[in-house]
Amino acid sequence: MSTEHYRILPDGAKRTLTLNGHVGFDSLPDQLVNKAVSKGFDFNILCVGETGIGKSTLMDCLFQKAFEDKPTTHKLPNVSLESSTYTLKEGTVTLRLTLIDTMGFGDQIGRADSHAPVVDYIDDQFEKYLQEELKIQRDMHSFHDTRVHLCLYFLPPTGHSLKSIDLSCMKELMHKVNIVPIIAKSDTIGKADLSKFKGRIMEEIHENSVDIYSFPIDDQPVAELNAKMNKLVPFAVVGSRETAEVNKKTVRARCYPWGTVEVENEGHCDFVKLREMVLRENMEDLREKTQSLHYERYRKAKLAEMGFAQRDETDQPVRLSELIEKRRQQHLQQMQAREDEMRQMFVNKVKDKEAELKQSEQDLHVKFESLKRTHAEEKRKLEDRRRILEEEMNKFNKHKAETQAAQAQAARDMAQGNSVGSPGSPKSGKRRK
Repeated sequence: MSTEHYRILPDGAKRTLTLNGHVGFDSLPDQLVNKAVSKGFDFNILCVGETGIGKSTLMDCLFQKAFEDKPTTHKLPNVSLESSTYTLKEGTVTLRLTLIDTMGFGDQIGRADSHAPVVDYIDDQFEKYLQEELKIQRDMHSFHDTRVHLCLYFLPPTGHSLKSIDLSCMKELMHKVNIVPIIAKSDTIGKADLSKFKGRIMEEIHENSVDIYSFPIDDQPVAELNAKMNKLVPFAVVGSRETAEVNKKTVRARCYPWGTVEVENEGHCDFVKLREMVLRENMEDLREKTQSLHYERYRKAKLAEMGFAQRDETDQPVRLSELIEKRRQQHLQQMQAREDEMRQMFVNKVKDKEAELKQSEQDLHVKFESLKRTHAEEKRKLEDRRRILEEEMNKFNKHKAETQAAQAQAARDMAQGNSVGSPGSPKSGKRRK
């Protein structure tokens, strides 16, 4: 088989190269398919919507599988996300499916920041993938890719218009994930009202510049189908875990007194269209757009934040080694500046502490001198008081001694007088004569 190829020469001319036989590189697509099938595929779906709107039920219907479902109350204080990973196999293809549920979304009174945990979760998955990419020794082949490929945004079947929480949340998510809005429990709205509701939803989405996922129309095999399905967004779906027998066939359905709504009946809802568009026709496009658009946007912003640039100030390409060396030098300069700043702060604190200690020392010295003077004054007063008391004691003792001497003298005089006047005394006899 002869095949023509072209080589672009420096002057822009084409040089035709003809293969004169079968080489074999036409089997490259088959090699890629075999390699991809042996590795398996990761696909992650984020379900955003109010509690009880039917997120888990719709996942069971999409994959014909009864996944684990934990009942959630409406009384959660904050929005939380819970992910569950399952390994599914269909034919020769293995799919590692991760389902992420938003529990408590829209149940709080202050719901303005209900989107924050959802945005943080998506960014966390991007960050994990980026960290794995930046490792010196990385293993992307076996790495579990948890980046969110599809966000199914469940809209309540109000029949009127979008809620403000839905508009604000989709605006926050549109640059991070592929959003496909769907109307849940659409069997509660009549067909005429449902058609008008779809129109109002798309009108508000366009008016508020919300960028939702559009099925690609540049791939010729599915371009016509995708263009047709883009006009049906948002899909009106019905989910059910119950089965019913319709025309001697057991199907998933919701039974009412007035009739039966079949999940996979295209005349009843858009469930089949949703499954065909998301899983059968555009799953790889969702994965590719996550990689090439949303993740690349996050990666570019993160690397720019880290100081990496694609071109220098003169608009010339920058070699990675030069960029890393420049970044290293900047980091060293920043560290040196920080070290100098911390050293100066330490010196200033030491000086302030020294000044504080000196002032405290002066205050203590002044207080000591004051106490010393007070003590000396008190001591002097005590000495004066002691001296006065000693003088008084001396006077008292002298007076006491004089008094005792006088009493002794008086006693002697009295005793002498008594002895002179007694009858047996010679003097008294002479006196009687």
